[in-house]
Formats: sequence, structure tokens, C-alpha cells
Amino acid sequence: MLQQIRITGLGVIDDAVLDLSPGLNVITGETGAGKTMVLTGLGLLLGERADAARVRSGARRTLVEGVALLPLGHPVLERADEAGAETEDGELIVARSVSAEGRSRAHLGGRTVPIGVLAEVGQELVAVHGQADQLRLRSPEQHRALLDSSDAAVLAALAAYEPCYERVRSLVAERDRLQAEATERARELELLSAGLTDIEAVDPHPGEDDELKAEDARLSHADALRDSAARAHALLVGGDSDWDAGESAWASVTAGLASAGDALREGADLDPEMETLAKRASELGYLATDLGADVASYLAGVEVDPARLEQVQLRRAELGRLSRRYADGGSVADVIAWSREAAATVSTLRDADERLPALDAEVEQARADLEAAGERLHTARVSAAQRLGRRATAEVRRLAMPKATISARITPTGQLARHGGDEVAIELAANPGAPARSVVKAASGGELSRVMLALEVATRMDADGVTAVPTFVFDEVDAGVGGKAATEVGRRLAELARTAQVVVVTHLAQVAAFADRHLVVEKSDDGTIAASGVHVVEGDQRLHELARLMAGDTSATAVEHARELLGSSRPLPEHASGPA
Repeated sequence: MLQQIRITGLGVIDDAVLDLSPGLNVITGETGAGKTMVLTGLGLLLGERADAARVRSGARRTLVEGVALLPLGHPVLERADEAGAETEDGELIVARSVSAEGRSRAHLGGRTVPIGVLAEVGQELVAVHGQADQLRLRSPEQHRALLDSSDAAVLAALAAYEPCYERVRSLVAERDRLQAEATERARELELLSAGLTDIEAVDPHPGEDDELKAEDARLSHADALRDSAARAHALLVGGDSDWDAGESAWASVTAGLASAGDALREGADLDPEMETLAKRASELGYLATDLGADVASYLAGVEVDPARLEQVQLRRAELGRLSRRYADGGSVADVIAWSREAAATVSTLRDADERLPALDAEVEQARADLEAAGERLHTARVSAAQRLGRRATAEVRRLAMPKATISARITPTGQLARHGGDEVAIELAANPGAPARSVVKAASGGELSRVMLALEVATRMDADGVTAVPTFVFDEVDAGVGGKAATEVGRRLAELARTAQVVVVTHLAQVAAFADRHLVVEKSDDGTIAASGVHVVEGDQRLHELARLMAGDTSATAVEHARELLGSSRPLPEHASGPA
């Protein structure tokens, strides 16, 4: 349950503290005093969207802090522990701040957490019911959502149904796409296949373009290359050549180096260093001889072959054509890379065509699974509708509608959608024999408030009548109710408060008279700054507040009527430890 809520800098509220008790807590106050801001603050604490416009004029931020006391093992404490929050003996501190610039921060158990975590915790901690819920019931979709959320078996069936629905949607979308793209796919397959056939016919090899370029150069300039090689060979080792060595004393480099070595060795007896120089001359002679052999080998390989030159140039032209067509003028390696990518694409395109028959079978099986899941969901909803009808009828008959019957009608639509194939209508028959109609059409304003209270309680209780959340908050659920019906609403809220903490914002004395704790929101205005405070009223203060609610004044007569009302309200047992 909530022990305390502190609100600062929110709307007309400067700084207000709500000390809540177990059982029934009633909040009253003059119109405009700030009761709505109290609920707005609570909404922020439960993860609702922040609005910077709500920050009090002149304040840097709005801050809402709450202290909740929960039994060990409660889902809220487990979720808080997952978020890294610190708790002590089941006490959890929740905080939310909103700056004047719109920045929002959330804290749980002393740790900063995402706003979404507050929303998760809030769903397990507090059930808020306001006048807007009555408007939401005008939507048939909200009837379905209310029924589904009230029953664990329906939620489980829905959780199993939704993946089946998404699978059918996904498979059908894939099949439709493949069918729609069939023509384009065939065109692309034809182009790529033709390209692969073209490349395969030429059969290029990595690096072939560079090799042919070099060979083309050799064949095209064979005469010049032979002449250069022959002259070099003659210079190195001598031999037949038209080149004139001039008046040199030797006919070749090798002969000259040999003569130089002989000359150096002649002086070796006179100076050992000459022997070293002679050896170096010999080494150079060996190198020159090897170089000459290599030049001779090159010379022998250079041929004037017009037929081979033509072949090389034709092959280079073929490779160039492939390069321009498939590699934007790049190399043979780029052409080969394109062919690999094209082959992979062709395989994918052919797989797509081959997948269509298999996809049809998958769609058929997925639809069969969806229909089975939809049938299970329908069965679960029918059972849940019966349980909800019994519970809600029992509740509404305790609210001065003793002959009313609430039911949930399930109508198959014949078409499976995201939430199944059922249309849900929550209906009311106000009297025996009266036709059951949608609650928003069959109930008057006052009746609708009571019906909403009955539905709220019925959907939040388990089969044993234990509430699923520790705290209920009702915002003027008694709107449009008066007289005996108002008293019955107060009595039902008080009885609900036996098993859960209940917080009610009301303007009816008949409801406020049942409170275990009565809080009043009062606004003072010094002409410049408005501030609201919240305080507990007891004794004569409470009588005066009840009198104000009943008669609009606190005259002696009004106070006496308030005393009688308070005395006639059935006293509730003491709440020693509060609801679980």
C-alpha cells in the first residue's frame, strides 16, 4: 500500500504531503483547490507522461515522492530488485521529477531508472480509475481489452495467439512480395544469366590482362628488343655482332675483367692488397659471365611471331570488352568479382521462385495454427465472460442496483485479426426482462458510475475475491450519483477497503462518511502565490467538512446532519496492519 505521497511544485500545489492509511482514504476539497493535481502527481509517480506546463509557476521543477509498503515477495519488490533498487523490510521509495524545461527523471529505491520501469511498477502497485474510463467504454475495442485484462487464462491464450497471427502476416507478406516481384525477378535473372554465359565463354583468369599486356609489348617490339639484347650480349661476352667495339684493347667486358685480374695478380707478390683487388676482379668477371648467359637466354626467347601477336591482341580485346561491360573499365579481377556476385544473386532469385510453392504450404499450415489458437482464445474469452458477468453483477447489485445484471457478450466476427476473431460487448440489463444493451447506452449517468466501479472491482479481483493490486484510486467515481445510491457506493468502497487500500477523490458526503482517513485539500491565496495543502481532518473538523459537502456551509444544522450521516455509516473493523 501507499504510506505517503509528497508533491512539490505541481500546478497550484506548492508543497503537500498526503499521509495515507490502510483501508479507505477519502480526499475532498473546494473546487479548484487542487484535488486534480493530487491525482496528476500520483500519475507522474506511476510513470505517466510528463507535461512541463504543469510545473508550478516560478518553480524549477515538479517533484513527486512516494513511499510504498509491500509484503516480501510482492512482484513490485521483485521488479524493483531487478532494476537495482534498494528496499528495506518491504518499504520502497519512488520518485519522479519534471523540470520546467520538460526534462523528466525517475528514481526507484534510490536508483535512477527509465520512466518505463515506473509504469511497470505502477501497474502492479496501483489501479487508477477515473471518469475517462467511462468514455473509453464507448469503444468496443475497450470492452475487449477490459475483458482480456481481467483473466489470466485469456491473457495466456492471447499471448499464444499473437505470434501465430504475426507469422501468418509475415508469410503472406513474403508470398505477396515474391509474386509481385516475379516479372522483375525473371528480367534480372535473364540479364545476369546472359552475363555469366558471356564471361564463361571468354573464361578470363586472374592477372591474365597484365600478362597479355606485357606479352603484347614484347611481340610488338621484338626487333628492337633483339637488337638491344644482342648488343648487350656482345659487350658482355663478345661474339659475332655488327656492333663495333671501337679501339678497345679487349672485345668484351668479361675479357677486360680477365685481363684486369691478370694485371693485378702480377703485383700481388709486391703487395698483398693487390691480391684482394684481383679476387674482386675475378668475382666481377663471374657476374658478367652469368649476366651474359641470362641475356643470351632472353635473346633466344624473343621471337618475331605475327600470328601470336594477333592472338594476344584479340584476347586482350575480348577481356577489354568484358571489363567495360561488367566492371566499368576495371581489371579482369573486377570482372571475376562481378561474376561471383551475379552467380550468388542468380542462386537467390532461383531460390525465390522455388520457394513460392513451399511458401504456399507454410501459409496454409500457419493459418491452420492461427485458427486453432483463435479457437482456444475464443473458448477462454467465453469462460472469462461468464466469470466477469457473475462478479460484476454481484458488485453492481451491492450498489443500489439490486436487480441489474452485467454480462459480457462474445460474438465471433468470422475473421481473425490481431486480437483474435471476437467482438466483445459488456452489457447491462437494469431490470429483469429488460434487454441487455451496451453499458454506455443502458446506464444513466449515475448508474454508469456504479457500473464502472463494479467492473473495476470485478476485473481486479481473483477467484477468491482478493484484489490483484494493493491500492485502488478512484477519481470522482460517484459523479452523477446521489441519495441512497451514493451511500451504497461509499459502503462498497469501504468493503473493498477491507482487502485493499482505497483512495477516493469525491464531492459526496455520503462517500466521505465511510472513510478510515479523511484528507482535505485547501487552497490559500495571498494575492500573489497560490498554494495548496493537504491535511487530515478528525472530530469537529471532519464534521464541518462533511457539512460543507452536504449543505455548502457549516451551520449548526448542517453540522448536526453531518453527525447523523457519520453515525449512520457502518463502522469498519480496525486495519491493524493494512491490506496486503
